[in-house]
Amino acid sequence: MTDLIPAERIENKIYLIRGQKVMLDRDLAKLYQTGTRDLNKAVTRNIDRFPNDFMFQLSKEELNNLMFHFGTSNLKSQFATARWGGPRKLPKAFTEQGIAMLSSVLRSKRAIQVNIAIMRAFVKLRRVLATHNELTRKFKELELKVGKHDSEIQAIFEAIKKMITPTPQPPKRIGFRAGNSS
Repeated sequence: MTDLIPAERIENKIYLIRGQKVMLDRDLAKLYQTGTRDLNKAVTRNIDRFPNDFMFQLSKEELNNLMFHFGTSNLKSQFATARWGGPRKLPKAFTEQGIAMLSSVLRSKRAIQVNIAIMRAFVKLRRVLATHNELTRKFKELELKVGKHDSEIQAIFEAIKKMITPTPQPPKRIGFRAGNSS
């Protein structure tokens, strides 16, 4: 069942808000194939399971920033709007731990499989970020090493170029030489 949800689809719904990687209630509801209202009701009934580091509600400013960065048309259609043009309720953002807690609140096989797929996406994202950070660190180290030995490395390259480049030989004469013989 996890194959039915492409990893890219999940990864594209992970946002960085308040310095945390989160997914929004509407995106999660779509993945779980339930209504956002039903998902939020289940959370409200079990609110003790969702402290602030597991779930928080976005501010109007955070929602506007999100719509600005990811395209108003892409996100605006996801949020039910009131007559005044804004969302009726501001979306909830779930951290990785909050999403894991959702599987205990939403008791369906689909919820379990979706949670497994989401957890794998978070792990993959962490690996990618760790690899990126490691590469950045190694490049900085190499840059420092090269900077210290710049003239030595340049001399080595010059020596290698001389060894690779053949020395020009005077052209060989073909035939015989007519000379003045006395």
